[in-house]
Amino acid sequence: MYRLGSRSLGSALRSVKNTPVRSSIQFQQTQRRNLSIHEYLSANLLKQYGIGVPAGEVAKTPEEAEAIAKKIGGDDMVIKAQVLAGGRGKGTFDNGLKGGVRVIYSPTEAKMFAGQMIGHKLVTKQTGARGRICNSVYICERKFARREFYLAILMDRSTQSPVIVASSQGGMDIETVAKETPEAIITTNIDINKGVTDDIARHIATELGFSEQCIEDAKNTIQKLYKVFIEKDATQIEINPLSETSDHQVLAMDAKLGFDDNAEFRQKEVFSWRDTSQEDADEVKAAEHGLNFIKLDGDIGCLVNGAGLAMATMDIIKLTGGSPANFLDVGGGATPEAIKSAFTLITSDPKVTAIFVNIFGGIVRCDAIAQGLINVVEQMNLRLPIVCRLQGTNMEKAAELVNNSGLKIFSITDLQEAAEKAVDFSKIVKMARQIDVGVEFSLGI
Repeated sequence: MYRLGSRSLGSALRSVKNTPVRSSIQFQQTQRRNLSIHEYLSANLLKQYGIGVPAGEVAKTPEEAEAIAKKIGGDDMVIKAQVLAGGRGKGTFDNGLKGGVRVIYSPTEAKMFAGQMIGHKLVTKQTGARGRICNSVYICERKFARREFYLAILMDRSTQSPVIVASSQGGMDIETVAKETPEAIITTNIDINKGVTDDIARHIATELGFSEQCIEDAKNTIQKLYKVFIEKDATQIEINPLSETSDHQVLAMDAKLGFDDNAEFRQKEVFSWRDTSQEDADEVKAAEHGLNFIKLDGDIGCLVNGAGLAMATMDIIKLTGGSPANFLDVGGGATPEAIKSAFTLITSDPKVTAIFVNIFGGIVRCDAIAQGLINVVEQMNLRLPIVCRLQGTNMEKAAELVNNSGLKIFSITDLQEAAEKAVDFSKIVKMARQIDVGVEFSLGI
C-alpha cells in the first residue's frame, strides 16, 4: 500500500492497484499526520535544488500583494490562497468570493483579491464545511504551458521502496485520471540504493511526452525532485502540473510536499515551516500534551493507551453497532494529567454521548489509573456515562474503586461486553437528548 499524505491521491492509486482497505481503520492510512507545507514554501525549497518554478513571492497583507505584483511586472499573474487543501481553485470563501486561485492583470487586482482572501476561510472539497483560514497569498507570474504532466514521488509499502507515479494528463485530479484512463498512469519503482539513474529519468520524461528539446531538462528535473525526496525525508512530492512552457522551459507550476514526522529531529528547518492554523485545533492541543488524537465522525469517545489497543477498541465499537468519535492514545503513562487532557478533548465534541476507557495498566497500576480517573470525573463534573475496562496490575482493586465511587463510571472486564455497554449508553443518551430528558433519568441512576 502506498504511504500517502493526500487523501485524493491515496484513493486514486488504490483504484489503480485495487488494494483492499479495512473500512474501520482506513483513516490510519488516509489521515496520517505527516507535515505539509504551503505552496510558496514548497516552491522556495524546489528553487534551492535548481528546479524551475514560476517567479513569485508570498504576501500577508493586501499592500504586500500589490507591491509584489509591481515587482513581478507585466499584466498576467496568478494569485493563490495559501491554504493546505486540494481543490482551491474550485473553493469558495466564507465571504462569498469564489475561487482560491485567480488570474490577475494588475497590482490593483492583486491588492483587491488579497483583501478578499486574507483573513477569510476557504471551503473546498477537502476542508469540510468549516473551511480553513487563509493567512497569506502567493503572487506569481502566469506561464503558458504547451504540455502539462503529473509527477509524484511516494513510498510504496508493498516493495518498501520509493515509487515515481507519473501521467501525461497533468493539470487535473489524479483520481479522475486513475478512474477514467488508468493506462495513462506510469508507475516506476526505484531501487533506493541506486536512486533515479539517467536512464530511468530519461525514460519517464520520454514516456510522458516531453518534446525532444526538453527531454534532458525534464530528466534533470525528475532527478532533482528525487534528491529533494531523499534528502528532506519527504513522504510525498506531488507536482501537478509539471509543465513544458511555450518557450520550452520545464517548470513545476504547483507543488504539494509532505514530510515524515519521525524525521523532525534532523529536518528542523523544514518543520519550522509548520502552520498550525491549518490543522485541527484539538489535534494540535493534544500533541502539546503528548497525546495522539484524531477526531472522527462518531459519538463514542475513546480513551486508550497504545495504538494497537486503540485500533482494536475502535474496531469492536464499530462491530458492535457503534461509531467511535476519535482515536486517542494516551501512551504508556496514563497519568491523571493525561486523562484530564484526554477527557477535555473528548468532551469538547458535542456529538459525544458516551466514553469508553480501555487501558492496560502495566507501568502504571490499574488502581492508580482508576483513582486518577475518579478524581478527574469529579473535578470536571462529567455527566456522560463512562465505561471503564482496566486490565493489568491491581485490576481487581481498580474495579472496586470504580464501583464504589458513586459516579457514572461502569467497570466491565470483558471487552465485548464493555463495547456493547458503551454502545447501549450512547443510544440511550441520544434518545434522552432528543426528548430533552436528563442523562441521569435516562440511565435510571
